[in-house]
Amino acid sequence: MENYMKNRYSFVGVKAVARREQSKELISQSKKVSLEELFEMIRELYEREEREYQNVAIDMCEANFKRLSWEELEKYTKFIQEKSWWDTVDAWRKIYGLYIKKYPEDKEKVFDYFYGHDNLWMRRVAINLQLMEKELTNTDLLSKAIWYDIRTDEFFIQKAIGWSLRQYAKTNPEWVIAFVEENELTIFAQKEALKLLNKNL
Repeated sequence: MENYMKNRYSFVGVKAVARREQSKELISQSKKVSLEELFEMIRELYEREEREYQNVAIDMCEANFKRLSWEELEKYTKFIQEKSWWDTVDAWRKIYGLYIKKYPEDKEKVFDYFYGHDNLWMRRVAINLQLMEKELTNTDLLSKAIWYDIRTDEFFIQKAIGWSLRQYAKTNPEWVIAFVEENELTIFAQKEALKLLNKNL
């Protein structure tokens, strides 16, 4: 597990299925505490050294996300910027994706919070915020996020651009093809964006 994560973090060595089983009771209890206590529980888990504890913290937040207003979820974005790597950042993105699915009227507000942020991992969330929105994807917001970082020389940003387009291509391949043709994406992002489409040609 440490090798897979390029030795950036230490691990207890508990796989995801076992981790979820072992943390099941703790997460169940978290649904009964106040929101202030919930934040402290998640903060304490996040401060622990081994990576699995950050995973449990994110699982706990996801299990409680229906209790959280946008103002409360704003506080949790601090964790996106701590011990940041693709695994935790993409897990946090899922929570904000669930939020905009539940509250579509807040989508632009949530997007604007991440868009153009100084922190590249926050911008990765902006790019991939609508990853599972399918036909509900706001292409203006998607385009805006990509244009902001279209020339950013950072692997995880370029990967996010390609991933967001590849995912949306499952719903609207014509739009994605046109976007790639009309914009000077990096070769890497372009290949990622068209990967599924090329297989179907």
